[in-house]
Amino acid sequence: MWRIRSLCCVSLLLFITNICAQQLHRQPFLCGGNITEDSGVIGSQGYPGVYPPNTKCVWRITVSQGKVVVLNFRFLDLESDNLCRYDHVDVYSGHVNGQRLGRFCGTFRPGALVSTGNKMLIQMVTDANTAGSGFLSVFSAAKPNERGDQYCGGRLVKPSGTFKTPNWPEKDYPAGVSCSWHIVAPKNQIIEVKFEKFDVERDNYCRYDYVAIFNGGEINDAKRIGKFCGDTPPAPVFSEGNQLLIQFLSDLSLTADGFIAHYKFRSKKIPTTTIPPTTTTLPPTTRAITLKYSAALCQQNCKRKGSTESHLCSSNFVITGTIITAVPRGGSMHTTVSIINIYKEGSLAIQQAGKSMSTKIVILCKKCPSVRRGLNYILMGQTDEEGHGLIGPQHFVMAFKAKNKNQKVFNILKNTRC
Repeated sequence: MWRIRSLCCVSLLLFITNICAQQLHRQPFLCGGNITEDSGVIGSQGYPGVYPPNTKCVWRITVSQGKVVVLNFRFLDLESDNLCRYDHVDVYSGHVNGQRLGRFCGTFRPGALVSTGNKMLIQMVTDANTAGSGFLSVFSAAKPNERGDQYCGGRLVKPSGTFKTPNWPEKDYPAGVSCSWHIVAPKNQIIEVKFEKFDVERDNYCRYDYVAIFNGGEINDAKRIGKFCGDTPPAPVFSEGNQLLIQFLSDLSLTADGFIAHYKFRSKKIPTTTIPPTTTTLPPTTRAITLKYSAALCQQNCKRKGSTESHLCSSNFVITGTIITAVPRGGSMHTTVSIINIYKEGSLAIQQAGKSMSTKIVILCKKCPSVRRGLNYILMGQTDEEGHGLIGPQHFVMAFKAKNKNQKVFNILKNTRC
């Protein structure tokens, strides 16, 4: 027995010595490069030491024709920021004008990232302040139709089709997965997406597992349509242009059934937005009449009617927030609101970035009610099928400057039960 243990110890010592020798003779990781192998290891400059400041490193991977690139991060330690604005790693499918598969920072490692062709680009950018050891990743080539259940995503260009989470419907989606579907229609068409079944780990702010949908071909918070989780399928989504990006991400803990969704191309046309009218006698859901917003609506006198209580009960959403952006489009004003407090969420699509929450609200008549960027408001209104907020002249909007102002109104918002 002693001899067996001695042999095991000697074997283990030789193994460790061999690993250490390999580490000592390993070439240091450089800042970027062109890689034309079917597998390999890529690390940030100086890894595992602290990465240098004020750098931009680009790695271009090219695997054999007819295959795709599968990238896995084994280690990630960059300066942390909710939006990865400072030190970050971007991964793209392709080398030039490719679809961005994701931007990463902090210490959370995404799941496998898969290109749509035989090329992938990794770019690491650092600012003047560094904090961490960078990243270590491995890549390999795989046949597009033999990637396995743990991979997902891709480029969808057919007039209609289906996409789903890995393992659907046999079992739950795996932990630590990042999938991006890039749907591209002809330039004169838009894209409609409908979720048939939907079950993604529930969280009030969708911080863990979620589906995010973006206008265009890259992950960009300014173009995000919505972020979804839970077990209620999102309402049908329509793109603004001819491209849509759907991102699915699961963390390393709980999983769920996942989803199956269908998309199709549609003719580009401007839809007429209709919402129920605000009333002090009947809740909107019991009214059969809908009001079409038009130039005639915006010619009305801009004067708020009704009490705070009546507006609160008849509105689909009630929030307080700061106007971050206000962009006029036609006769309307499209705003992004940083949320201070939610009193009634309704079906309003709320986006989460760390502890910050925001939403998109359209002021249907850009001068009524009038809002200004940088100011705080109480906002009450309705939502469309996609969860965008809609506010017309008859809805309740009021500015406020500090917590001790409008205290009576805040008490009503907090204590009223409809």
